[in-house]
Amino acid sequence: MIKLTKLNRSNDETFILNCELIETVEEKPDTMIHLVNGKHFVVAESSAEVVSKVVAFKRSIYSR
Repeated sequence: MIKLTKLNRSNDETFILNCELIETVEEKPDTMIHLVNGKHFVVAESSAEVVSKVVAFKRSIYSR
């Protein structure tokens, strides 16, 4: 699970995303995360930050 910031018109809100559901991440210019269930989120983090958060989460799981 990774913590991200959803981009809204009125305000930014954070949410927790199950990174196992991520299918693709694209940046043009906002970062959009597409999930395997067809949903998508536009987030404040760059695609590199999203990847870094996923890698950090996976490391924390598999290093135990």
